[in-house]
Amino acid sequence: MDRRHSSVVGETQTFGKKEKKVGWNSQPTRAVIFEDCAVPVINRLGEEGQGFNMAMRGLNGGRINIASCSLGAAHASVQLARDHLLVRKQFGETLSNNQYLQFKLAEMATKLVASRLMVREAATALQENRSDAVSLCSMAKLFATDECFNICNDALQMHGGYGYLKDYAVQQFVRDIRVHQILEGTNEVMRMIISRNLLTES
Repeated sequence: MDRRHSSVVGETQTFGKKEKKVGWNSQPTRAVIFEDCAVPVINRLGEEGQGFNMAMRGLNGGRINIASCSLGAAHASVQLARDHLLVRKQFGETLSNNQYLQFKLAEMATKLVASRLMVREAATALQENRSDAVSLCSMAKLFATDECFNICNDALQMHGGYGYLKDYAVQQFVRDIRVHQILEGTNEVMRMIISRNLLTES
């Protein structure tokens, strides 16, 4: 082994400040900073110059993961909205008797199931290494994170003023899920990937 690549010379490792985030507060977030850190060549993953491509391939699974997190928040929000409608009364009857809210709850549940099916199809394509996996992962991430955020937001709205109180869990789902439209490639980037794949199909 070339000794010039086998040792770490003058390495310093520091951490950035703890970020103050809107959501995801159970996960501390800091920058990890390496200075003058030479990594031994034996520890290199893949071939030299292939790091970017390897990172991009890893994003497909990450997009499914983020979409799946959105599914969980949306599922919980639908349940919370349903339970609230069944107990909250206005003008002598529960909100569950309001037809507009019934229709809205039905739409939320339908969008949740559609999102779940898209994520499962993308996960299957990725697992089977299919040629359409990249596009499907992008579609699932785009659709699920957008629709699931809307579901959580609608659930908060159904709670009225209570939904904006930290005593009610629905507000946390809205705060936590919003970043899913940004992580693992923004949803604008997802649209670019999907359209490029469509435009280059033979």
